[in-house]
Amino acid sequence: MFGITSPQSANTPLASVSGRLVTVAEAAAAIRQGRVLWIGGDETLLRQLPTGQWIGGSIPYFVAQNGGETTREQVFCSELPPSIATGMDIRFYDLDTIGRIAVEAPENGFTILLIPATSALHLSYAQNAPGYEEMFLKPIAGWVTGVHLDDLGRSHPVVYNGRTGEASRERGLAMHVALRPEKIAQVGIVNTFRQGSGDTLVFPETAFAAHRCEVNGVERNFAEYVREQKIDQRLPLVADYSGTMINVGLQRVDERGDEVSFYAPVFKGIRYRFASPVENYVEAFQSAIPKLDQPVVFSCNCVLNYLYSELEGKHTAHMTGPMTFGEIAYQLLNQTMVYLTVEDA
Repeated sequence: MFGITSPQSANTPLASVSGRLVTVAEAAAAIRQGRVLWIGGDETLLRQLPTGQWIGGSIPYFVAQNGGETTREQVFCSELPPSIATGMDIRFYDLDTIGRIAVEAPENGFTILLIPATSALHLSYAQNAPGYEEMFLKPIAGWVTGVHLDDLGRSHPVVYNGRTGEASRERGLAMHVALRPEKIAQVGIVNTFRQGSGDTLVFPETAFAAHRCEVNGVERNFAEYVREQKIDQRLPLVADYSGTMINVGLQRVDERGDEVSFYAPVFKGIRYRFASPVENYVEAFQSAIPKLDQPVVFSCNCVLNYLYSELEGKHTAHMTGPMTFGEIAYQLLNQTMVYLTVEDA
């Protein structure tokens, strides 16, 4: 593991940038002081930052100090508190190496992972991460990078290695953090959706799209079923994994090709139901956030929650972070908030 450079002293102490939207100049000053950061922002802004101890991913949507905000003028920073860590390492991962991400993580620590949306790695991680060696034994959190929705098809999501200045649209980027022996990391999720009381849906294969599914045991054309039932496409499919609700958001219903595309894969043989409606997302979210005795080191939420729940200008308690194209809590999630805390062991 690489060591962590101690922040350099300054004549005028730099205010904390963690959990905030800041200017490029403020983020650059923090980087030059040696702070360890995870940064979200427009690609043009990330490329203006100096090299240092940081990783970044493209996204223009955030919930920050002033509530929900869309911006291409500022970047969002999360900072690793130097008092909790003994070292860190930054590594790219591709299709051949991503399966070792948990093996290569420190025995006591955590990993922040960024993956570009729509890349081959995005698909591979979504489908295969639960089966990686040592997965779920070491905390892994992160997000899928994206672009402004107006730029879909014209711009491509990117991850940015601040240590080397290298960007990638195909590889994932991880920061492995080793914690002091007296500290331990925990990954949590906040999901306001629950399975509704409707039909049980089972898909024949693991994929980001589906033509067919079993509806209460009867095979159906899934696109036809969604249209026939007048499904509110803002509501995700929800699977119950022993009490943990895992969402799959609908991206598009192809009227001509009879295919339904998803923001995360459905898994073969898993029983899904469409979620119950949520009348007031902000209220539901506030009530679902656990009371925490320790600070949140990292958090992110889904851009679909941002859009469908109209979070512009609204706050989500003490949880701030990028609004992303997918959330990572070990495996890929969708329409879910992910957070990571570090506490005394």
